[in-house]
Amino acid sequence: MITFKQLEAVYWIVELGGFEAASVKLNMSQSAISKRIHELEEAFDIQIFDRTKRTARLTEKGTELLEYATDLLRQREYLLERISSQHVLVRRFRLGVTELTALTWLPALAESIREAYPRLVLEPSVELSTELFRKLEADQLDLIIVPDVFDDARYVCTPLKTVENAWMCAPHLHRDTSPISLSSISNFTVLTQGGSSGTGLIYERWFAQHNLTITRTLISNSLVAQLGFTLSGLGVSYLPKDCMTPLLDQGLLRVVETKPGLPHVRYAALHRADRVLGLTLEISKLAAACCDFSRMLLQGRAS
Repeated sequence: MITFKQLEAVYWIVELGGFEAASVKLNMSQSAISKRIHELEEAFDIQIFDRTKRTARLTEKGTELLEYATDLLRQREYLLERISSQHVLVRRFRLGVTELTALTWLPALAESIREAYPRLVLEPSVELSTELFRKLEADQLDLIIVPDVFDDARYVCTPLKTVENAWMCAPHLHRDTSPISLSSISNFTVLTQGGSSGTGLIYERWFAQHNLTITRTLISNSLVAQLGFTLSGLGVSYLPKDCMTPLLDQGLLRVVETKPGLPHVRYAALHRADRVLGLTLEISKLAAACCDFSRMLLQGRAS
């Protein structure tokens, strides 16, 4: 008889890249994992993994089995979700967010999820927008919260709040308080996020539309590093205005006003249209209710 535990073994071996990682995830020995795979192979009279390779690589039949196993496991989760009370629901939920969300309102969202679904296991992942989107596409994440830059009919998009960014620098770097032209930004070293960042991608396109050519850049994919470089006086950067209010009030940062100013960045919660489950929709609603980029958890540390 084929069991869900056997199918889970196949799924996690592939998902995590090996028998050892799957055994840790499932809290069992590697020999027990191997036994489940052996039982499946005997039941179907096939070889699931190519044992001539050093890594856990599926055979052609193994790949086909994984597709069916993934669908069955997903249907089982859907059945449990629809029939069980939210207080007895046991399920993992893979949530992907960018650094800004992690540093601001992710704790509030996690608390709201815990209150609504006490037994839900939340598995957050903090990465760049493009990597989160890639993992959502590969069905490695259930929901991602990213800048609204991915226009794709395969995904359901729940709009969240916008982030107002402003050019900022250390006070000694630019003492004039009057607005400057956007082109004058190119006189500074610009601390920017790369194209792997949703915000970086949005602003790269916006700069091109306004014919802004930046000759000296320092690219960082970390918001924390970008803030640190800015505080150190290495250049001018765009940073979330509300989050930086304490640092602006303390005189550690100064806003550099430009004409035109930077556009706001809309965030959104995305999930795959072919994975529409009630829980995913409910967590999208919770995200919309919790979304607040006005307070940064690093404030106390930065001050």
